Amino acid sequence: MKRLIALLLALVLGACGVLAQVGRRDRAVFVDPRNDFLDSIKKESAQFSAKPQPAKKQFQLDFGAIPKPGSVDEFKKYWHQKPISQGLSGMCWCFSATSFYESEIYRLTKREIKLSELHTVYWEYVEKARRFIRERGNSVFGEGSEANAVKRIWTTYGVVPASAFTGLMPGQKFHDHGKLYEEMNAYLQSLKTSNMWNEEQALDGVKAILNHYLGEPPMQVTVDGTSMTPKEYLDRVVRLNLDDYVEIMSLMEKPYFQMVEYEVPDNWWHNKEYFNVPLDDFMSTIKKVIRAGVTVCIGGDVSEPGYEGRAGVAIVPSFDIPSEYIDENARQFRFGNGTTGDDHGIHIVGYLEKNAKDWYLIKDSGAGSRNNSHPGYYFYSEDFVKLKMLGATVPSEFAKDLLQKLVR
Repeated sequence: MKRLIALLLALVLGACGVLAQVGRRDRAVFVDPRNDFLDSIKKESAQFSAKPQPAKKQFQLDFGAIPKPGSVDEFKKYWHQKPISQGLSGMCWCFSATSFYESEIYRLTKREIKLSELHTVYWEYVEKARRFIRERGNSVFGEGSEANAVKRIWTTYGVVPASAFTGLMPGQKFHDHGKLYEEMNAYLQSLKTSNMWNEEQALDGVKAILNHYLGEPPMQVTVDGTSMTPKEYLDRVVRLNLDDYVEIMSLMEKPYFQMVEYEVPDNWWHNKEYFNVPLDDFMSTIKKVIRAGVTVCIGGDVSEPGYEGRAGVAIVPSFDIPSEYIDENARQFRFGNGTTGDDHGIHIVGYLEKNAKDWYLIKDSGAGSRNNSHPGYYFYSEDFVKLKMLGATVPSEFAKDLLQKLVR
């Protein structure tokens, strides 16, 4: 009997336990997987196996003792839209030229208009891909281009206000064209293997990639209640005569006072509308334009020890070449051996005369310009422009005397 009572008691207690378990409702959560000790092992193993890589120092000028402008306020400035970042991209050509034309709109009409750079960039990629396809891959397809591409794209496709097409996805703060370019380039290179050179089909593929990363550019924009195409926006709102601007350059390897090709990879369409002039004329034109209250779009090399973002200045160190020896020979020598290239497009928006030489206030969309006490700007010395800046966009009216010498 005692055994039976004990068995019954055990069954009762067991049943109570089961009922208690059934009554509990457990909850699950999502957590990041962690194994702290295993992670520490991996970290220690990686550090043990890694070969020490001493940081390589960069050779650059000691800017501390250089007499230079102290602030943007020292410069005589002309109206321009505030500096904006091109992010991780090769869009300097478009940011600088667009900024220049915005300043021109203000100079000529006193209207403040912010234009879309990415609308131009989108269609420039399309045109770059079109030539690549037509040339069966024998054409440069990169992120860069030249300032005069802006005129060409606007003439063909028009332009839109910045608010109509940003080229940024929702939540994206900075432009990043790394994956965009990589995917487009891989697609175009694949055409060589497949030998599928149907232009319309291939361009549809390129546009699909662009639409994924940048969005689809608008076919219509609305201004003050009026709907118009991008070309109508160019004609009715922007109202610039793009034929009133000329590209000037200065290299000894080309005949002076002729329209020539600027032979750099970013001139991928081999444009031959660069007016080549002697260096003294190149510099005097820039000085004349900037003193007349007009800005200048300019481009050249920014890979020198006298160019540094935290200092925010660009000068030619004496250990490179003394100022009095900077001439067209020194300029051509560097272009010929590759130490001067077409790195970057910028916008001159002011000047300061100091110690009988000019300093130029440079609006710069590159990341380096954001690391100093005047973010978005550089201070370029006249010598740096003379030695390293290769070409410029100016209103033709300020180059009339030179253009009269044009040999056709």
